[in-house]
Amino acid sequence: MADNKFYIISIISILIVLLDQLSKYLVRVYINNPVTVIKDILDIIYTSNTGAGFSILQGNNITLIIITLIILGGFLYYYRRFPEDKKVTIPVGLILGGAIGNLIDRIFFGHVIDFIDFKIWPVFNIADSAITVGAFILIVYIIRKK
Repeated sequence: MADNKFYIISIISILIVLLDQLSKYLVRVYINNPVTVIKDILDIIYTSNTGAGFSILQGNNITLIIITLIILGGFLYYYRRFPEDKKVTIPVGLILGGAIGNLIDRIFFGHVIDFIDFKIWPVFNIADSAITVGAFILIVYIIRKK
């Protein structure tokens, strides 16, 4: 029988993947030109990124796929060590969902689809947001635990 942390991580990961892929599909299909949401602050635009965050490793799609698979494998390997604590399971679900969402793009399109443009920050997507928020929560948890 699966434990509670399995359900929490799985549900959050699946939700993030679905939201991420649905949003990217809508952007691919409907956004040809930037759409201003808040003038001079937020646009929705269709861009592609062959790199990772902040466009590092630009053009290294295979390397990024391998790195993502290694990270996913690491999470699976260490799964049993995760405490049954929502302060861990929720961010792990966010990170896994985000990593899988961007991995799907890399495998099927050869790049990640980004569309949220806050003008003062590189363009990003829901998967990127989930990874960032999840990592931040885990870092705070680890710092407070020590």
